[in-house]
Amino acid sequence: MTRKAALVALTALAPVSWGSTYAVTTEFLPPDRPLFTGMMRALPAGLALLALTRRLPRGAWWGKALALGALNIGAFFPLLFLAAYRLPGGLAAVFGSVGPLFVVGLAAVVLGERPTVRTLLTAVAAALGVSLVVLKATAGLDLVGVLAALASSASMASGTVLTKRWGRPEGVGPLTLTAWQLTAGGLLIAPVAFLAEGAPPALDARNLAGYAYLALANTAVAYWLWFRGMERMTATSVTLLGPLSPLTAAVIGWAALGQALTPVQLLGMAIAFGATLAGQRAAAPKPVAPATLETFEIPEKKLQNISMDLKK
Repeated sequence: MTRKAALVALTALAPVSWGSTYAVTTEFLPPDRPLFTGMMRALPAGLALLALTRRLPRGAWWGKALALGALNIGAFFPLLFLAAYRLPGGLAAVFGSVGPLFVVGLAAVVLGERPTVRTLLTAVAAALGVSLVVLKATAGLDLVGVLAALASSASMASGTVLTKRWGRPEGVGPLTLTAWQLTAGGLLIAPVAFLAEGAPPALDARNLAGYAYLALANTAVAYWLWFRGMERMTATSVTLLGPLSPLTAAVIGWAALGQALTPVQLLGMAIAFGATLAGQRAAAPKPVAPATLETFEIPEKKLQNISMDLKK
């Protein structure tokens, strides 16, 4: 496997993991608590990574971390869950699949990544494929749900482009940047969750296992891989991995939840997956910068420095 293929494969693990969110939410978590679930995904993961990296933002990066955390997590999670609750039949995923088109437009303006005809056709094909996989004939439109879905896509697209634009401070790796964003996003969601949904529900062992999976694998590790790939690939290439999320959800629904797949859905999966592969050939990843080490000190052994970058 080439270095580029390994980078794409590792980054793709993030949307693949996110594709399991629906199954975990329906099978392991208490019902009707989308904001609490969003907070439980982001805040524990962010605090755990902060404890691991022992690094806080400095100077202008306080504001940048808050802005990125709001766009990628704090606004994105609640809007995404609101759209999922208001739009039946997978319509939320359909409107969410236009995210690559938002990124293409913003990247052209902010990053100077000029879109090619191939890139635009790839993004449209990905959205079409996702639509065939998740859209049902009985689905109905809800204005609030549609606006929430489009706003969630625009929020994540803006966060993706700004993450590329700002990069990261010298000496700070993707793990720390992930910690800052998850913590900021989780703190933004927390008061909204308590005001809108009240006190946290009683949790049993099954609920706790579900939240542990979402916080660790589905969020901490997945977002680290996503931000790691984002700095080494073009914004468009990264966002065109996004359709792997609804495709994974459809496969899990078929394999684990007994949901049938129709020929039309299989065709849509083929189109979306083909568009995802084509999107990685549309633009080459940026050259990888030399490794930067993040260090922290263990209180008992302050002379011992341990690398926490985990970039390789």
